[in-house]
Amino acid sequence: MSDFYSTQKFICTFFLFIALLSDAFGQTFNLRGRITDDNSQPLSGVSITISGSNRFIGTDQSGNFLVDGLSSGKTTLIFSRLGYTTLSKTFNIEASDREINIVLRAEVKQLREVIIEDDHIEQRRKTESLNLQTVDASFIQRNLGGSLMKTLERLPGIKTIGIGSGQSKPLIRGLGFNRVVVVDKGVKHEGQQWGADHGLEIDQFAASEVELIKGAASFIYGSDAIAGAIAINPAPVPMANSLGGSVDLIGKTNNSLFGTSVNLYARNNRWFLDARITYQNYGDYRVPTDAVYVYDYQVKLKDNFLRNTAGRETGAHLNLGYVSGRFRSIFYLSNTFSNSGFFANAHGLEPRNVDAVLHDRSSRDILLPNQRVNHFKLINKSVYESGKHRIEGEVGYQRNLRKEFSTYVNHGYMPPVYPSFMSIPADLEREFDKVVYSANLRDKVSLGKHELSLGLNGEHQNNGINGYTFLVPAFKQFSIGSFVYDRLRLNDNTLLHAALRFDHSRIKMFKYTDWFPSTISTGGITREEYVARSSDLNRSFSSLVWSVGANYNLQNFSLKANIGKSFRMPIAKELGANGVNYHYFSFERGDPSLSPEQSYQADLSLEWKADEWSVLFSPFYNYFSNYIYLNPTSGHDTNYGAGNQIFQYAQSSVVRYGAELQFKVKLLRTLSAEVLGEYLHAEQRSGDKAGYTLPFYPPASALFNLTWSPFQTKRSEGTYLSLDYRLTSAQNNIVPPEKKTPGFQLINIQAGTKIKFHTQTVSVSLQAQNLLNTRYLNHTSFYRLIELPEMGRNIVLSLKIPFNHTKNKH
Repeated sequence: MSDFYSTQKFICTFFLFIALLSDAFGQTFNLRGRITDDNSQPLSGVSITISGSNRFIGTDQSGNFLVDGLSSGKTTLIFSRLGYTTLSKTFNIEASDREINIVLRAEVKQLREVIIEDDHIEQRRKTESLNLQTVDASFIQRNLGGSLMKTLERLPGIKTIGIGSGQSKPLIRGLGFNRVVVVDKGVKHEGQQWGADHGLEIDQFAASEVELIKGAASFIYGSDAIAGAIAINPAPVPMANSLGGSVDLIGKTNNSLFGTSVNLYARNNRWFLDARITYQNYGDYRVPTDAVYVYDYQVKLKDNFLRNTAGRETGAHLNLGYVSGRFRSIFYLSNTFSNSGFFANAHGLEPRNVDAVLHDRSSRDILLPNQRVNHFKLINKSVYESGKHRIEGEVGYQRNLRKEFSTYVNHGYMPPVYPSFMSIPADLEREFDKVVYSANLRDKVSLGKHELSLGLNGEHQNNGINGYTFLVPAFKQFSIGSFVYDRLRLNDNTLLHAALRFDHSRIKMFKYTDWFPSTISTGGITREEYVARSSDLNRSFSSLVWSVGANYNLQNFSLKANIGKSFRMPIAKELGANGVNYHYFSFERGDPSLSPEQSYQADLSLEWKADEWSVLFSPFYNYFSNYIYLNPTSGHDTNYGAGNQIFQYAQSSVVRYGAELQFKVKLLRTLSAEVLGEYLHAEQRSGDKAGYTLPFYPPASALFNLTWSPFQTKRSEGTYLSLDYRLTSAQNNIVPPEKKTPGFQLINIQAGTKIKFHTQTVSVSLQAQNLLNTRYLNHTSFYRLIELPEMGRNIVLSLKIPFNHTKNKH
């Protein structure tokens, strides 16, 4: 406890030091303001350039901006935004800070050669020391996959663990599960992310913009962001006095998917309502093989269909908000539900005892085994600005209810016939019920050349379990963290960053006892006993992490560097698992003595942009002193585990390094090319698997793209035809029982356009995924162990039909 108070005292002293330090850099002033349109509505994404420098600032969603670190005298600012007339104004900076209001007029004349782009994404990249990449809704529609994470997989450094056609979970630079944080509308998304077979309960049609942080982000999001973070942002607030929406339609040939997402919004001057309903229905998906092998047993597939992989997905969203000049508060309510089958021959202990005839009667039914997942979420996000302060906060409630159903199969000392007196349904294999309360508070303060952020995060979880089998105990978890982050602008080209964060977490796990007796023999005496598979356990963890970085931006060249320390507390599965994993045919055991992971990382990013080409190179280095992993042992559990191999959680030191490369070149006015590459290396330096890599580690790969973009016409714009050639190397560096995965080559095609109908524009996108129906294995796939190839050829057609009406009020 003395260490806890000493750390608090250190943090407070650090805060005071930062505040006093700001006075040591000379007398500077701030220019703060708000930009609106002709109707007094705020304009986000306005680019503000300081004349005579390379410095850029962008407005937030409320149209507010801050230009700090100005010297006294005259300063000229240039305000520009797509669709509005560029404005240049000179201000006299005197002996105090100033506040101004700017009005941009809508562009009324046709521009041919002058293009003004909304570059708030680019400016955010230039002011962040972390490796940040942002994609918008048009990228999502253009590369629409079976899930949001599958859509993002085109980006270098991002991979997924695929679980059929509609479920997947993210990997950032080879790390996933509880090492990657997914943030939805400012609140950490909490599902059952510890499971390789558990997808992410996110509706990709509701995502307007996605930010990906590659590399540790613990000082922002705390534990679990040791590998990176994926932040999902909602659609911007509608314009004042507007009414509109959109209809998305999607169809896929491989699994006969059809779906729609309908959005409606309305706003008067200050209040708005935004609603969305999504529905998708798909059948069993097809693979380019007629047989797979489970336990060396051949499983034949009828017409290449992977039996029992059909599914249904629904999502309902309702956003209600109040927006004024300095204050906004928005409630986000969402409720997603999915029901999907598991591949019938690759689940449980008797994959051979599957009624293939029953499953093959229809490709759209969902039989046993299957999963039903419901995720309910209510979030309030509020922002208040006053003087030099911008106060932001989120409060969230989530409930994730996951049920897995399968035919009862006894093993170990379980009774051969499921007892009629049991209150648990006979087909409820497992149930996980998580309730989460979250709260975040941040204050961004401008102090001369410093932009100081102070934050506090808190979360409470209550995790219940049910079902006739056991893997992970029930538990409660509480965590709280505070951080300070300072961004210092030395000059127009150089930014320095420093962050410090303290976290404290507690986990309380509950005892679990079998509902059936086991026969125990001790000293020649045999007795029946209800075995305790998990004991009561209380653990507390504390950690101090830090990060320092720098940005250096010239007109064509950008450099960013970051080094820091991160941590991750062990999760309940790593501490207390003791049961069969029916998806991996393994018996898993936790270790209640595990210590938190400690990680040190260094990231570098070098970018050069010319008129006709650009290149971005991002190497990284990462060292774990005590990485937690599931270690396959030589033992087999012949009692409860039905002879399956025992996997024991353990720790070892790990070294990781690699790089991503992005190269773009404009060959002709209508023809461009792109190369995306990634390389990863990992090695365990201690423990039983010293010299081996890590599980699910993706091989090196490169994507070569050629895109034709013809000139726009009176009826169409944004037309493109794009060819992707993906080259993936073999993965021979494995951890048994993983298997070596051969390399493969894929060809994908994308095409699309925006067709104008009166005042509306309809977006049409067409994809041909795995055009040549190539049979290949994905090393990070959930089904890799049974030699199951990835989905075959898939044609994807999607349409987005917007409609809107804006009433001008003068």
